[in-house]
Amino acid sequence: MKIFPAIDLFDGKAVRLLRGRYEDMTIYSEDPPAIGRDFAAAGARYIHIVDLEGAKDGTTPNFDTVCRIKKESGCFCEIGGGIRSETVIEKYLDAGIDRVILGTAAVTDRDFLEAAVGRWGERIAVGVDLKDGYVAIKGWTEKTELEARVFCEQMQALGVQTIIVTDISKDGAMKGTNHELYEELSERFGMQLVASGGVSTIEDVKRLAARGLYGAIIGKAYYTGAIDLSEAIEVAGKQR
Repeated sequence: MKIFPAIDLFDGKAVRLLRGRYEDMTIYSEDPPAIGRDFAAAGARYIHIVDLEGAKDGTTPNFDTVCRIKKESGCFCEIGGGIRSETVIEKYLDAGIDRVILGTAAVTDRDFLEAAVGRWGERIAVGVDLKDGYVAIKGWTEKTELEARVFCEQMQALGVQTIIVTDISKDGAMKGTNHELYEELSERFGMQLVASGGVSTIEDVKRLAARGLYGAIIGKAYYTGAIDLSEAIEVAGKQR
């Protein structure tokens, strides 16, 4: 299983939110590229990046910082947050970012999603952010009427290869991840499934790896020291 340590960006800083609430933001670093270098030094080969400002308004205010993280870490980097046009996808991919994550646009503009998957294939992932079992959009600020299972069925039918599933209620809460959700989804769908939200102990990592998931995102647990990244990578298995 691949470990994706996370860097969430806001105003050029590395931050974390609690359950997706922008008013509950903690700043962890003024130098996000340095965090990327630390990830690589710990053995990470993959980094998950979210532009929290972009997620709200569909812009790319942290583009330069994202590119620096990629360049200075040397890791496979995926980016999400506000990516709602082919122009923005091209901007990131042309700059060397390895994979782009579509969230709000995957829900609100299905033609765009289908065109993006058709054009870029595996370099397009879909973020499935869940609030009370339903897909949330626009930086988790709006809950739709789309149930998780129905949405994942639609994504698989469209040829999406990777989905990143976040249980918002678990995100940043440090109370464990939603193992039941990932068990159900991994049994039902053939897409590469990345668990996100609440991965807060080595035991969480062990259980997700044993389930055979493609990947797991580690956020707050790294920054608070609850999870040692090197140990998590060792437990998860070979990263390449």
